[in-house]
Amino acid sequence: MFELIAPDLRRFEERLPNELTSNVAFIEAIGEDLVAAGGKRLRPALAFLTGRLLAADPEATMQVALAVELLHSASLLHDDLIDDADTRRGSEAAFKRYGNVVSVMSGDFMLARVLGLLARTGSPEFTRLMSHTAAAICEGEVLQFQVASLADYSYENYQRVIEGKTAALLAAACEGVALLAGAPPAQAAALRAFALAYGRAFQMQDDYLDLLGDPERLGKPVGGDLREGKATYAVLVLLLDHDLAEARAIVERRAARPGDVERMIELIHAHGAHRRARDRIAQEAEAALAALQAFAPSPALNALTALAESERLRVG
Repeated sequence: MFELIAPDLRRFEERLPNELTSNVAFIEAIGEDLVAAGGKRLRPALAFLTGRLLAADPEATMQVALAVELLHSASLLHDDLIDDADTRRGSEAAFKRYGNVVSVMSGDFMLARVLGLLARTGSPEFTRLMSHTAAAICEGEVLQFQVASLADYSYENYQRVIEGKTAALLAAACEGVALLAGAPPAQAAALRAFALAYGRAFQMQDDYLDLLGDPERLGKPVGGDLREGKATYAVLVLLLDHDLAEARAIVERRAARPGDVERMIELIHAHGAHRRARDRIAQEAEAALAALQAFAPSPALNALTALAESERLRVG
C-alpha cells in the first residue's frame, strides 16, 4: 500500500535524524534508537499519501510528517514510563536503560523540536491543529486511567480514549497537509473524517487482538489491556449490554486471578461480543471509505482506500 510513497519515506528516514541531533549523549542515543527502530511510520505515510492526493508541496508535506512522528515518539517515551513497559519495538525501553529523568526529558526535547518544525511552517492553522492534537493525546491517556480508576465504563468514554490515543494524530497527519496545501475546507474536513474513522478502526483492531488474537502471532501473551484494568470494546459489550457481574469483577480486579483472561475470552465468545466488536470495526472502516468519496480517483486515493479496507480483514 505504501509503494507509491516509498521515495518519500526514504527521504523521511534521511531527514528524521537531523531533527533529533543533540550535544547531550543520552538524548542523542535515544534519538538514534528511535531512528533505528523505525516502526510502521503510519503517520508519515498518511501525510505523504495526502500530499500525493492533493498535489501538495513536498517540503510542506515533509514538515507535517516530521512533526506528527516526533509528537508520536515523544508520547511513546512518556507512555512507556507510565505503563512500566520493559520493551519498545523489541528493544529495551528508554527509561529502563537511561532512567526516568532522561526518558521524560528526552520526550520533552522531542516536543521542543516539534515546536521548531511548527515555526518553520509559518502556519498558525497547522500550529493550532497540532496544539489541539497534543492536548487530545494527553486527555485520552488520562481519561483511560480515570475510567479504569473509577470504573466509569461507557462506549462514549472508550471512543474518546481511542481517538486521543491514536486517531487524533492520524487526523493531524492528513488535515495538516491539507491546511498547508490550501485545500478547500470540504476536502480538509473529509480527510479529517477519514483519518478519525480509520484511526478508530485501527485502534479497535489492536484492542481486539490484544485479548482475542493469537499469542504466537502477536509475540506476547494476550490480555495485557485487561491486566491494566482497560475495558475494550468486546468487554464493554459484556459490561454494558449484558450487565455481567462476573466480567465486571474480572476487569475491576485487573484479571489478577489465574484463569481470569481465559474466562473473559470464554464469556466474550459465549455472548457474541467478538462479533459485535468486529462489526463495529467494519462500521468505522466503512465510514473512512465514505469520507474518501470526496476525492477523484488516483493512485493515492487507491492506497488510502486499501488502508481502510485492510481494517475489515485484519482479524478475519
